[in-house]
Amino acid sequence: MATKGQIQTVLGPVDPSTLGRTLTHEHLHMMYNSCYLEPIEEKREMINAPLVMKNLNFVKHFPYSNKANINLHNEKDAIIEELELFKKKGGSCIVEVTPVGIGRDVQVLADYSKKTGVQIVSGAGYYLACSMPPDMNTKTEEEVVEGLKRELTEGADGTDIKCGVIGEIGCCWPLHPNEKKVLRAAGIVQSELGCPVIVHPGRNPDKPEMAPTEHLRVFQEAGGVASHMVMSHLDRCCQTVETVLEFAKHGCYLEYDLFGFECSYFQVKPKIDYISDAQRINLIKGLVDEGYADKIVIAHDIHTRHRLLKYGGHGYSHILENAVPKMLIKGISQEDIDKILIHNPRSWLTYF
Repeated sequence: MATKGQIQTVLGPVDPSTLGRTLTHEHLHMMYNSCYLEPIEEKREMINAPLVMKNLNFVKHFPYSNKANINLHNEKDAIIEELELFKKKGGSCIVEVTPVGIGRDVQVLADYSKKTGVQIVSGAGYYLACSMPPDMNTKTEEEVVEGLKRELTEGADGTDIKCGVIGEIGCCWPLHPNEKKVLRAAGIVQSELGCPVIVHPGRNPDKPEMAPTEHLRVFQEAGGVASHMVMSHLDRCCQTVETVLEFAKHGCYLEYDLFGFECSYFQVKPKIDYISDAQRINLIKGLVDEGYADKIVIAHDIHTRHRLLKYGGHGYSHILENAVPKMLIKGISQEDIDKILIHNPRSWLTYF
């Protein structure tokens, strides 16, 4: 396993200097069936419809109501092709944050890494309560701690391939008791092993920054260290510079990870708007201007098939091809972009 000063990839521990441009929140092998949402009655024919051009308008707005769309694990050839393109465009590493319950397969991730040369870090732990194994209700906090430690130090999914990060740890709002148990366990394990952690926050439409702030508090009370934790999905939690600055003072990494998702309708919580890439970059520029360039990380959070290039989506190279040039136009320096894509991910992923 990785020790202090190393990063744990699916092919073994590496020196941080080997990581170049890194996406900190992606999925490469995922089954999202636990998050399937029924469509409105007049659109029920779309549940089992094929993922073809004429259906893409529906799928873009209701991505979790088409069963073909929520099974990313069926696209191995397309994923390999995208990883090869990602590397060709200057990409180096992907943090694959699919945990137990939604289709993680570390052997597949290791195969992807061997075939493409892209370094991959796999996530340990559990997602939202709705996707957790049935025995989670009876598992003690201590048992969850031991399970996380095994995935990080011995191997996951029945292999000797080790995870290199805890997460994404799924959290709802309000926090489900089983999610709180896992979040606390993550803090305990991090305090023992010095590993990185990444959290998927819940959503409070009335006070968006409340949920991630509360999750961070629970994590820290169990021994977790904010400076080595990423709070994901700030795209939908902290959508103004004022709210993100209020949260930023807590010291964790700030992740804007829905690059490429340009549909404003958020099917899971319709009262919450998705923002555009231009708005994401404006928020990042605001954080940089306030001195937080050392705490920002970015990604696409690709977890459905319609966002792959094969289906007319933006793909895993979108940030490198399209977002970075826009960041430069907006006045974010190349030095700060390198912090966001290289130096900050390295620092976060390095065992401390």
